[in-house]
Amino acid sequence: MRLFAKLSLGLLAGLSLGALGIDLCLRSSLPQLDGEHALASLQAPVQLQRDALGIVTIHGEQRLDLARATGFAHAQDRYFQMDLLRRNAAGETAALLGPAALPLDRQRRFFRMRAAAVAAVQALPDEERALLDAYVDGVNQGLQALRSRPFEYWLLRQQPQAWRPEDSLLVLMTMFFSLSDARGERELALSALRENLPAELLRFLTPKGTPWDAPLQGQADTESAAIPPPQVYDLRSLKKSSFPQLSWAERSAPDPGFHRGSNNWALAGAHVAGGGALVSGDMHLDYRVPHIWYRLRLQSDSGLDLSGVSLPGVPFMIAGSNRHIAWALTTTYGDWSDLVALELDPADPTRYRTPQGWRRFTHQHEILRQRQGADEALDIDETIWGPVIRDARGRAYAVHWLARVPGAVNLHCRQLESARRVQDALDIVHLCGLPPQNFVAGDAQGHIAWSVAGRIPHRVASDGSTPLSWAEQEHWQGFLDPARYPQVLDPPQGRVWSANARMVDGEALRLIGTGNYALGARQQQIRDDLLAIEQARPQDMLAVQLDDRALFLHRWQQRLLSLLTPAALAGQPLRAQARTLIEHWGAHAAPESVGYRLVNEWRTQMHDAVFAALLAPCRAANADCRYGAPMFQSEGPLWQLITQQPLHLLNPRYENWDALLLAALDAVITPYAQQPGGLAARSWGERNTLSMRHALSPALGPLARWLDMPAVPMAGDNQMPRVQTAHGGASQRMAVTPGREEEGYLNMPGGQSGHPLSPFYSAGHQDWIEDRPTPFLPGKPKHQLRLLPAAAGTS
Repeated sequence: MRLFAKLSLGLLAGLSLGALGIDLCLRSSLPQLDGEHALASLQAPVQLQRDALGIVTIHGEQRLDLARATGFAHAQDRYFQMDLLRRNAAGETAALLGPAALPLDRQRRFFRMRAAAVAAVQALPDEERALLDAYVDGVNQGLQALRSRPFEYWLLRQQPQAWRPEDSLLVLMTMFFSLSDARGERELALSALRENLPAELLRFLTPKGTPWDAPLQGQADTESAAIPPPQVYDLRSLKKSSFPQLSWAERSAPDPGFHRGSNNWALAGAHVAGGGALVSGDMHLDYRVPHIWYRLRLQSDSGLDLSGVSLPGVPFMIAGSNRHIAWALTTTYGDWSDLVALELDPADPTRYRTPQGWRRFTHQHEILRQRQGADEALDIDETIWGPVIRDARGRAYAVHWLARVPGAVNLHCRQLESARRVQDALDIVHLCGLPPQNFVAGDAQGHIAWSVAGRIPHRVASDGSTPLSWAEQEHWQGFLDPARYPQVLDPPQGRVWSANARMVDGEALRLIGTGNYALGARQQQIRDDLLAIEQARPQDMLAVQLDDRALFLHRWQQRLLSLLTPAALAGQPLRAQARTLIEHWGAHAAPESVGYRLVNEWRTQMHDAVFAALLAPCRAANADCRYGAPMFQSEGPLWQLITQQPLHLLNPRYENWDALLLAALDAVITPYAQQPGGLAARSWGERNTLSMRHALSPALGPLARWLDMPAVPMAGDNQMPRVQTAHGGASQRMAVTPGREEEGYLNMPGGQSGHPLSPFYSAGHQDWIEDRPTPFLPGKPKHQLRLLPAAAGTS
């Protein structure tokens, strides 16, 4: 992606300063690590310690002092990252980075999230507002305490703007954008498919799940819909020119199908060596420098001892342990947005019908500021339900998205730090203001649980799977009563798990929504790994997290070998070479495996070829007809098609299904053979090479290596516990028993500091690369800064 490429000239001009001047500017923006510093509004002295990796421990008497010191540390180490996060949600990035960021700003400003964040701050309870205000004050004091502005602002020739309370809510809203379908795109695509495909074909293409499912409640979906007969849908009766040809160029983009998500699980005390629950989690996100998480330990004289990962910009811990409970998160991929089909007034299309009668659109005129460019106007029509979009046929819909509903974003999760039992945690998380997450927790007594953290909309009159009019009745009526939340507490098997796939069925599934769940293959592999472990220890959890066995692709490997018969290999030396590599693939997503890469790419090629043909007539009628990535259960119908091989559903460009299967393989191996080293050099690691870059590095040319993490071939893939692609994957890995944190581990890519001259810029990164477990708790202090009430300290 070249989002920031247009920054190049400006940044290189900024680098025209003398080398000595650059060095002085950069070093002056490093934080103070030792000594004393006066901090206004502190009630008592606070200790801010850093270990050899730069992991921060903050010790103080009062919780508000800890919040103020947390803000101070976040700003000193990560202010530019915080700035990008708030701007990302608000649609204000181009003002800092320039015109290259305008497309993102247009998408985000459409939702006017800054106004929503201001309203969310005003609605916070007094206790949460006090915590936020202390944190914001600490952020701004931390920024001001730097002798020079953070280095990124020197390169951009910009001044950082002060942090405001609403900015912390915007950071949380950024996570809503990443982890939910803000614009209802899946619903729009399903609506187009429903309008343009026979019902039998749609039912076949959109199963609830597959035999890969491994829900906590209910069973895997083992009964697939029947393939529709020719009299329902027959591609062979259409002209060949209407159908696409295979094109490898279309599949050359990195990481096709990367599904942001996570793994988490917990084992009950009866299955853990030494007792107490064992909680594990690894959140999967895009890689960036600096890294998204910031390791932190908070201790108070009143007994608080909280460790885990924080999100710079937010004043509470995202995942971790408080000596009594430990918790981890994965995104639910439930249905958190609905499209409201608007009934417009035929006599006045600026009016739409509501349960209270006709109302006129509210027109919002937004200005998108951009660095080194003219401002751009963005006009938005708003309804009482949300902003207005139009489909490919011009029909108007209001986007009703959870993140904009008052009360859906808050700081209630802060209360997890004081929970003593799993049941306490469940009572808290049902009111949390996060994008709804699979919440897995365990306590020191050995109890475990799963539920949803975050507000669930109370839907009435529909399941949210298709756009409907709300002119007669509001289909969202507040939030679901916490007493009705799906949850699993101390199940008989002594284990709970989640991996972004379907967790429940029946009424519980209806409450969460049909959503866009990940295929269950990863979740099933995790479940089976856990059920095979007794008297578990943290190192056993790391082995599960690093499980890169290719169980999902095994049947595809076998199918490909059966395809490559002597007849298929006759006069085809490249296919013969491919067969040998595929036969000896190693059955792991290992960096050195060529066979794994060939099987993976062949399946991807087949996926796109099959569904592009099936939907070609639909796409010709309606550009909103989309499949593939928005439909993550497509493995079910795809496998049925290539095994049963119904001729009437085959692209008419091909004589039979085996011809298509072989053409897909040739589309993979032919260009590979023409690259240096030939086919035998096309290892999985060549494609799966870590690309962890700073936001500014694309504009810096050869100087980018100064900011980026080294490119390293990596093991892992999507449909296995070890989720790893070039650009995304495990953003941290942890396993911990509350009360025995000294035995746990927590590591992550990148380092604590966002400053390339800091010793902590990449400290700990190599542990993550080499799969070495970093201790869960910070090590011995190497640096200590005393923060003193302003009247008593020196700065």
